Amino acid sequence: MSLTVVKLGSSVVADDGGALRRDGLAALCAAVAAGHARGERFVLVSSGAIARGVEVLGLRQRPTAIDALQAASAVGQGRLFREWDDLLRGEGLLAAQVLLTLHDLGEREAFVNARRTVLHLLELGAVPVVNENDTTTTDEISFGDNDLLAAQIAMLLNADRLVLLTSTDGLFTADPRRDPSAELVREVVDVEAALAEHDIGATTSSLGTGGMRSKALAADMAAAAGIPTVVANGLRADAVARVLAGEPEGTAFRAGEARWSSFKLWLRYAKPARGAIEVDRGAVRALTGGGTSLLPVGVTGVLGEFRAGDAVEIRCEGQLVGKGISAYPSGALRRVQGMRTEQVREALPRAPEEAVHRDRLVLA
Repeated sequence: MSLTVVKLGSSVVADDGGALRRDGLAALCAAVAAGHARGERFVLVSSGAIARGVEVLGLRQRPTAIDALQAASAVGQGRLFREWDDLLRGEGLLAAQVLLTLHDLGEREAFVNARRTVLHLLELGAVPVVNENDTTTTDEISFGDNDLLAAQIAMLLNADRLVLLTSTDGLFTADPRRDPSAELVREVVDVEAALAEHDIGATTSSLGTGGMRSKALAADMAAAAGIPTVVANGLRADAVARVLAGEPEGTAFRAGEARWSSFKLWLRYAKPARGAIEVDRGAVRALTGGGTSLLPVGVTGVLGEFRAGDAVEIRCEGQLVGKGISAYPSGALRRVQGMRTEQVREALPRAPEEAVHRDRLVLA
């Protein structure tokens, strides 16, 4: 069973006034149904709840205050899912609403539970329709118009591909709205090089918060899990059908071999860092060259307040070295930083030997 995660940006779901682009969504559902009949499975990550709320409430423009955004989402979310439910049901498919927040993916137990739930829905033949729960989230558009959420969902489910549908044909060498000589980039192998070469910014629509940069970063995240990504024009029904049929369309972001385990992918991309640990150069050599754990002796500073079990960045002279799960709370680690193991045992007899265990560490 092949699995495709399809993300639709706000500009694909609704026009600038917030009115639903029903014909385009219907064409997508027809393409999903055709794939479903071939034994393929799909997860839809749909933006547009706030845009729908803006239209229903009669607002002149998208609000900026968090409470106003949450209110618009509360009005629009149910209506948006009802549209998806109607359209998928019209194709003989069952829709299932899944609302997630950063917390759901940032906590390992919740992350695993979300995976089990969505996989079970797929086994039942349903089409999960995922959106960020804007009504309760405390960070305004935490996932960047759902691009990063879609990448995390793809990694969560070990999807076969990620499709990001937007209002442009893909990644261009320059902004085609400003530069008529801009050319479509058909394939990207190195996302960081592409970001630098094409000066990709975060330009977005009046009702969205993403942009090509967030899509490129989402593709880079997926590539780390061995998942290829396509960015294509979701306003063209033929483009959507071609992408879902596996035909060349838009910009393809090539994926290499998966670099990390599921746990380390979660740690790197989903688990938010609560603080930072400064280390010396000797510790950097041990971590990067020897694959060892980080010991208190290599710690030179502790930034922020965190608990044991929180994720922390590991830095040396301001440069990011990696990210890991701290075995110490910040206060205890400050007390033993720079100490050798025997000194740590004297100061804190029950303290763990490692500040960050190598199995709970991912390098930058």
